[in-house]
Amino acid sequence: MAAVKNNIYALLDQQGPFCTRSYPPAGRVFSREAREWLAELKGSGLATKYRVTRNQVFEILRVRSVAEIQALLKNPAAKAAVERRAYALLGNMFGIEGNEREIVSRINTYSRIADGVINYLRAKVLANYASYIEMTNEIDSTKSPVELLLVLFDDRYHKKARFEAKRKLILMQLAGSIDQRERETDVEHKFLQFLDFLNREVWSRNVRIGELEIVYLLSRHDPETYAAIDARVVKREELPKTLAPLEKITMLKRRRFCYQGREIPVYVSIRKKLPEAKVLKLLRKSEENPAVAVDDELGLMAVVDSLIEVKLFQKHLTESASRAGSLMTLEEVVDTLHGGEHRGGSIGSSAQTAMYKFFARMGGMRVEFIVHTNRSYLNYMFQRGVSHDEYEVKRIFDSGVTELLFPKDIYGIDISEKKESLIRWFRRRIEEF
Repeated sequence: MAAVKNNIYALLDQQGPFCTRSYPPAGRVFSREAREWLAELKGSGLATKYRVTRNQVFEILRVRSVAEIQALLKNPAAKAAVERRAYALLGNMFGIEGNEREIVSRINTYSRIADGVINYLRAKVLANYASYIEMTNEIDSTKSPVELLLVLFDDRYHKKARFEAKRKLILMQLAGSIDQRERETDVEHKFLQFLDFLNREVWSRNVRIGELEIVYLLSRHDPETYAAIDARVVKREELPKTLAPLEKITMLKRRRFCYQGREIPVYVSIRKKLPEAKVLKLLRKSEENPAVAVDDELGLMAVVDSLIEVKLFQKHLTESASRAGSLMTLEEVVDTLHGGEHRGGSIGSSAQTAMYKFFARMGGMRVEFIVHTNRSYLNYMFQRGVSHDEYEVKRIFDSGVTELLFPKDIYGIDISEKKESLIRWFRRRIEEF
């Protein structure tokens, strides 16, 4: 990240005073190393952050000094008592209700989400470098926040393992904040309400719930930009046996909605943003508070055949909400399907992205809608500089997340320099397959 704020992310910055060093903190206040570190801390403006973090660590571990932490490492019975107390403290902090076992289970899910963030990047955006950034087995298998905290002070662990323990703790804290926010806003219930609204009021009642029609878009693409020149809907039996150069086949599974007696096909992708995706969004925005950074928890993307059907779909949604007893208001409307540039605030997004995007407020929910024509959807998938795969790479790199999560001195590879090669790899995969 270009400039790490005075927040939780400063603890991960390997260029700052909280960097993970070759050896864990020794607690020798008057040593030369300690004096030099203290001068660096004061110069960084992070002294208050250090005091707050140190006090929090000492409170969780129920100690008053680093020396007492070293004693705790050698006392399994005391460590078990500290761990039990820590789970209770964290459970209260995140507002988790239930017995001790339920609280432990919920907090341990934050560990799985933290691992899921790293595994998602290794499996997709950074798949070509997965072996370089693989997590240390002992950290991957550790769920307990106390165990992870103690790793930071345990000289038996290598620098990489200690960095990963710290990273996992920070990601767990973000996951906990997201879980608390979801429970406060009742996202799970709202998602089910949204699905029920779509099935009752939006989709055609002439087809059964979940019934989909499979069709294919046969498209030709510009050799310079790989934008869709044209696209037509064909059935399976109409597909050509061989494709000409710059032709692609894209499968769509379409539902239908009925507007003024007319059945209109629509491909729909409905999603509730996963906790791992929300953690990544907090990282990209360098924000700790999910209420500030995550405004698109519920979303729907629709693809229709023509520009007029885009407008019909929006009108149908508004009328459907009214039938369900709620006014629907549209917020932050962006329409670049007729040309013009998309001036979005998202890091890594392209001004050339064509879409009809808005947030719909209805029934106590705020849902993000993105509506495409067949051609704009194909461009969203395949066009050079616009495609979603390229966007995924750009936003992770341009926000500084890769450098923060996988620093060079820990992993032996300057992952931040791999952006262009990864974009080229995704382009080959798009254009050759």
